[in-house]
Amino acid sequence: MAFMKYTQLGRTGLKVSRLVLGTMNFGPQTDEADSHAIMDAALDAGINFFDTANVYGWGENKGRTESIIGSWFAKGGGRRDKVVLATKVYGNMAADGEAWPNHDKLSAVNIRRAVDASLKRLGTDHIDVYQFHHIDRSTPFEEIWQAIDVLVQQGKVLYVGSSNFPGYKIAQANEIAARRGGTIGLVSEQCLYNLCERRAEMEVVPAAQDYGLGVIPWSPLHGGLLGGVLKKEVEGRRRASGRAAETLADPAGRARIQAYEDLLDKHGIEPGEAALAWLLTRPGVTGPIVGPRTAAQLESALRAVELELSEELLASLDEIFPGPGPSPEAFAW
Repeated sequence: MAFMKYTQLGRTGLKVSRLVLGTMNFGPQTDEADSHAIMDAALDAGINFFDTANVYGWGENKGRTESIIGSWFAKGGGRRDKVVLATKVYGNMAADGEAWPNHDKLSAVNIRRAVDASLKRLGTDHIDVYQFHHIDRSTPFEEIWQAIDVLVQQGKVLYVGSSNFPGYKIAQANEIAARRGGTIGLVSEQCLYNLCERRAEMEVVPAAQDYGLGVIPWSPLHGGLLGGVLKKEVEGRRRASGRAAETLADPAGRARIQAYEDLLDKHGIEPGEAALAWLLTRPGVTGPIVGPRTAAQLESALRAVELELSEELLASLDEIFPGPGPSPEAFAW
């Protein structure tokens, strides 16, 4: 087995790997056979935390990613028992995008329906970490927790996490959970967090730390921007798209990425591995989500776990990508 480190998920007794396998590409970009191979390679490397969502597969193929994971579990070999399985609820699951009333978001009705549908696709009888994909401004947390309490009692869900929550919603959710009693509340928050995008440090990460939530950063390479995008562009290996293309269109943004790549080239470190290793140094972070499309990309991510970044290098990264600073000082004076 490759070298892997483990940590507790927030304040729970649940032990998870410091890299989280993201599965969003399974189906849309990676076929079933290759997806199975990547999951096998992840397990072999000691990654035990797998993240998905009911909407992955997208469009008319929503749910496809969960089904691919389910067919992998069905191969046996202890696969399901070795995995801490996290999926998400909220999204509109209608293939045409027109949700029938109560077929999306976080009403008790939709939570009940969505969890049963996910369990069927995943071919399992329980979800280890059931995550709210977004906040639902229309549903009170009293209703949400009542629905979750039933699922926990039925053994369908063990822990609950949030995704894309602001700090005040993390606090609100857990204060209401505490008032109700008998429920552990949120144990993790999955948020956009990387060297380029550090706003989570202002409110989300402090709230997660205060309430004992593990922080699970998504898009740790900021859409490929932190993975050596300029070098790949010169070599003709990959053109920037989406978030990365937007940043590179701005001369100041492009200069920052160039300074970043030059710094790491001087230290002899691959940019993508450095970006992951940086997140592993951040307070409160359980582990970033890596979403490999190929086995080679998984191998690169694994090297980040063993990578030690010097204080000098960390300080230089802070100069290129300064964080917002502590809250409320960062915005109050």
